[in-house]
Amino acid sequence: MLINKSNLDNVFLALSTAFHKSWEQAPVHWPRIAMRTASTSARSEYKWLSEFPRMRQWIGDKTISALAAHSYTIVNDDWESTIEVDRNDIEDDNLGIYGPQAQMAGYAARQFADELVFALLNNGFSAAEGKCYDGKAFFAADHPLGAKSVSNKGSAALSTATYAAAKASFGAARIALRKLTDEDGRPLGVTPSVLVVPPALEDTARGLMAVDRLEDGKPNIYKGQAEVVSDARLTSDTAWFLLDATQPIKPLIYQERRAPQFVQQTEMDSDAAFMRRKYRYGVECRGAAGYGFWQMAYGSTGA
Repeated sequence: MLINKSNLDNVFLALSTAFHKSWEQAPVHWPRIAMRTASTSARSEYKWLSEFPRMRQWIGDKTISALAAHSYTIVNDDWESTIEVDRNDIEDDNLGIYGPQAQMAGYAARQFADELVFALLNNGFSAAEGKCYDGKAFFAADHPLGAKSVSNKGSAALSTATYAAAKASFGAARIALRKLTDEDGRPLGVTPSVLVVPPALEDTARGLMAVDRLEDGKPNIYKGQAEVVSDARLTSDTAWFLLDATQPIKPLIYQERRAPQFVQQTEMDSDAAFMRRKYRYGVECRGAAGYGFWQMAYGSTGA
């Protein structure tokens, strides 16, 4: 194959096709627990997180929410994955060896948002790495709410061993979320719907959501109460999470500035091509992830 712009464009088309085919087939979990927000600049500010959306009775003047009470900003980062194609392989029509690389690039790019979102859960207990809009760790025992302090953090191990153990773990998390109120004491209507676990707890979680009776023979009153999501990106074998994913706003945020795109180095005689006979292709994107309302999530260290 001659090395000219037309043929290099054909190489790009072939690799791009492999990339997008793999992209479409890659499974993703993040849409079940996070919401996508479009970003139009280097960073996006989420002042609205300071006020959980609620209707109020209109008597006299309207009550104006103080959106500047907290300032929470998510800064977009640049991300890339690049492969090099040897000029000799183009000349010799030996491009088949690069197809799997393009396919893996598509697979990885599709799951990239999963990496960002599940990292939020891994860091959620850390006051340094998992800070949310109120300055506390996303999963904390002392979130300020008006004049009181509220917890969305536990330590019970997820269990199906006995009714008491199941109640102390999943049951306690579910009650804690459902009892949450706003600053005026009105219930927020949080509906726990997704149980997120690492592979080490997947059998326990699926059993808790599926079996009629627990291991002690007691009826399993928690059967079918939540969808189970298991992901190997969760680094703790004991931590588990219960989230409300039923509302338009989800507890986690995937912020997308520019979706992953397959690109090529357009210069035929670039330094890489001239000095090392290499043509470069790859994936570029911009984005980040952050925390939404802590009121819609409960995390247990399981220890």
